[in-house]
Amino acid sequence: MKKIAVLGSTGSIGTQAMDIARANKDKIKITALAAGSNDKLLKEQIEEFAPSVAVLADESAAQRLRSIYSGKTKILAGEESLCEVAAFSDAEMVLAAMVGFSGVKPALAAINSKKNIALANKETLVAAGNIIMPAIKQNNVSLIPVDSEHSAIFQSLQGQDRGQISKILLTASGGPFRGKSKEQLQKARVSDCLKHPNWSMGTKITIDSSTLANKGLEVIEAYWLFDISYDNIQVVVHPQSIIHSMVEYSDGAVIAQLGLPDMKVPIQYAFSYPERWFSDFDKIDFFTLGQMTFEKPDTDTFPALALAFAAGRAGGDMPCVYNAANEQAVNDFINNKIGYLDIAEAIRYAMNKHQVNKTPDLAAIMAADLRGRHLVREFTQMLCE
Repeated sequence: MKKIAVLGSTGSIGTQAMDIARANKDKIKITALAAGSNDKLLKEQIEEFAPSVAVLADESAAQRLRSIYSGKTKILAGEESLCEVAAFSDAEMVLAAMVGFSGVKPALAAINSKKNIALANKETLVAAGNIIMPAIKQNNVSLIPVDSEHSAIFQSLQGQDRGQISKILLTASGGPFRGKSKEQLQKARVSDCLKHPNWSMGTKITIDSSTLANKGLEVIEAYWLFDISYDNIQVVVHPQSIIHSMVEYSDGAVIAQLGLPDMKVPIQYAFSYPERWFSDFDKIDFFTLGQMTFEKPDTDTFPALALAFAAGRAGGDMPCVYNAANEQAVNDFINNKIGYLDIAEAIRYAMNKHQVNKTPDLAAIMAADLRGRHLVREFTQMLCE
């Protein structure tokens, strides 16, 4: 029986993880839950899975939950309590599925408490990879990627000599705007961004997919996860989203992991590794699949991807600034403060204004996150003047 704490249990990844726990009650025990502000859904999860402890980062939401729940689960509140749940003694693995930079501190708390990590929060490594990866090694815990692309790479590396890797090929669907020009995207709205052709995801990550910023974040995540040069990471647009990513080896062989665009497979694999558990998930029918195609990414129309490579190569706290700038710019776009094409330009502005700290500690990472957000607010204010 694997004891798991789920951080971000009411989000897209979290709810799918609960589906997997529901289907594998003989293998998984949910010991702790954490969410942002969705007290209604968290209450339902608590009543079904009976964790020892649960937390809502939003204190008013936690107060609402306490007023209507009288069971045995301990209800905590506030962002600091997220770290307490992440380090909860009765969990051996933590699914880190919180959205954005907010996942950094809880992930670090879990690692320092010697919990194995199933990582769905790519921003944790993007912002603080130079802190997280040494902590993983120091505490002798495992980090298993949940992102479909990084799970695919992880699976394609099993039984192989990592010293023989020639190239990592990250696949991208191209999002809802693949093939569009900048002129066509001038007036793109949030509702347009959310019409992803293949994946059903949360609002922020779906917008990131449309700008290719999500793929940029995944490039930086791959750098940390697989200890590979940015020169050996290539993004390939694969509109069908069947090949989730590939590894090319020194002899020219390419190993890929294929599956339908469904996050449940990589979530379950992170839980079951090194085993594979049976599932009744939909499977590929190769007779009806038709074809698989591949394209170069259009970094002129979608510069956020090229900016991510630049941030990664700059190193230090620049990837943190990239991530913070993107989070703030997406927020400003959602709130109609900037246009769609301004998202990438806001990231560029923040990166150009930031002076890199090559060896940041956690305090410096936190400061870089605030700086990135401040610079985008400055950019947004300039547009409004």
